[in-house]
Amino acid sequence: MTATPHFTGDASPYGGGDPYADYRTADFPFTHLVDLADRRLGAGVIAANDEFFAERENLLKPEPAEFDPERFGHKGKIMDGWETRRRRGASAAEPHPTDEDHDWALVRLGAPGVVRGLIVDTAHFRGNYPQSVSVEGASLPGSPSPEDLLAPDVKWTTLVPRTAVGGHAANGFEVDAAQRFTHLRVNQHPDGGIARLRVHGEVAPDPAWLAALGTFDLVALENGGEVEDASDRFYSPATNTIAPGRSRKMDDGWETRRRRDKGNDWIRYRLAEQSEIRAVEIDTAYLKGNAAGWAAISVSDGEGGESADLLPRTRLQPDTNHRFVLPEPVRGTHVRIDIFPDGGISRLRLFGTLTEEGVARLAARHEALGG
Repeated sequence: MTATPHFTGDASPYGGGDPYADYRTADFPFTHLVDLADRRLGAGVIAANDEFFAERENLLKPEPAEFDPERFGHKGKIMDGWETRRRRGASAAEPHPTDEDHDWALVRLGAPGVVRGLIVDTAHFRGNYPQSVSVEGASLPGSPSPEDLLAPDVKWTTLVPRTAVGGHAANGFEVDAAQRFTHLRVNQHPDGGIARLRVHGEVAPDPAWLAALGTFDLVALENGGEVEDASDRFYSPATNTIAPGRSRKMDDGWETRRRRDKGNDWIRYRLAEQSEIRAVEIDTAYLKGNAAGWAAISVSDGEGGESADLLPRTRLQPDTNHRFVLPEPVRGTHVRIDIFPDGGISRLRLFGTLTEEGVARLAARHEALGG
């Protein structure tokens, strides 16, 4: 079902100045969840039936779409999104496309998971956006090709039924499908352009893969870790701390505003499942004059479980990866890092293994989601 409010119709033609001044958007209830179609997780747009005016890959760019009113190429206006040519009917007697005619793109999610909400963003597509969109999901093992995904025996589940959308707007949709998906098919009816696609949800890792790894990063997004809450997200999101790879610049980590009280900032995480933690990394890469001064980590087993120290308050250095081997494994499902007094870290890594109980619960969830 669609989120409220719902946008339809054209936006006004661009009249100069800030191109986002009349952009239509809203606060959607799912945007705090990880973007399963994040390129950093390995997502990609692997095929599209048409991309005449603008390439399909633009759909998953992490930054907002840009608009340059003077930028034209040999095919026309160059747009920062995915844009198809105008569809035509079969003949002069029937010049309009049929009701079934549409364009499509296949998206591989960076991390398989449960989709809770989507944003089909038509920023800067003011009169050339699709009349309506629909989105379907499928779950296939391995690394299927576009031909594999388009085979007639593949089961596609409707996540967003065909719904009218608006131009130059963030069109949000809540999704109610308790299944694990690996790929999406985005349809625009009959044609047009979409600037960005965001797919918010919960990672549902493959238990067999984690079992094969043995020791892995228990809090990583791609392995099913999650940020549950944070004291401050002023400069950058706390989710950055468990994103794949090393931070590449200052805003690729987590940075809080400057505190003027005697408190401290913190992030609370849920691990992939109950685990035994054996080693910790706290990275402050690219945070030089604004790195946290000290950090402490605590762990609890279960929601509201009693908290125990994992790492005592420890001095941090700017732009440095700090490594700690624990004297003995520590069991838990949730972890909290406290930084003192403020500032930021770029990454947190917690290395260890799932417990037998954690393995069993993860396997049961995987089966329940159709994995």
